[in-house]
Amino acid sequence: MQVLSHQSSRYALLKHTGAPDDPNGCHYDLLLEDGEHCRTWRLTHRPVVGEAAQAAVELAPHRLVWLTPRSAAVSGGRGWAQGVAHGSYAGVLPSEAQAPVIVQLLDGALTGWLRLQDGCCVLEKRAIPTGTAP
Repeated sequence: MQVLSHQSSRYALLKHTGAPDDPNGCHYDLLLEDGEHCRTWRLTHRPVVGEAAQAAVELAPHRLVWLTPRSAAVSGGRGWAQGVAHGSYAGVLPSEAQAPVIVQLLDGALTGWLRLQDGCCVLEKRAIPTGTAP
């Protein structure tokens, strides 16, 4: 089982529409607070506990301001982002880019154990054993 930090950090899920590089016209950005910025992944749909793993593409770090509930134009004419879920998580983000991320979403619209590994994202109700693929 993953050992968690006693400190919690913030997470946010943004619905991003109108991005010029998104052929579907809509995707979700999952942000996890990591010091002075947010580690961010693009998801095709909103994570739901117990659903099959979905593709997760790691993006460039995002600004902390996106962790607060808001809707705003994305800089550089890259569409519109609307906050749809905000809360806190427990866990430690690994410093290695390819290492699995396993954190517990504690509150807000998303709760459960989140795993980001090998280009996939899964949200489970119970702890996800380490060393298992999503």
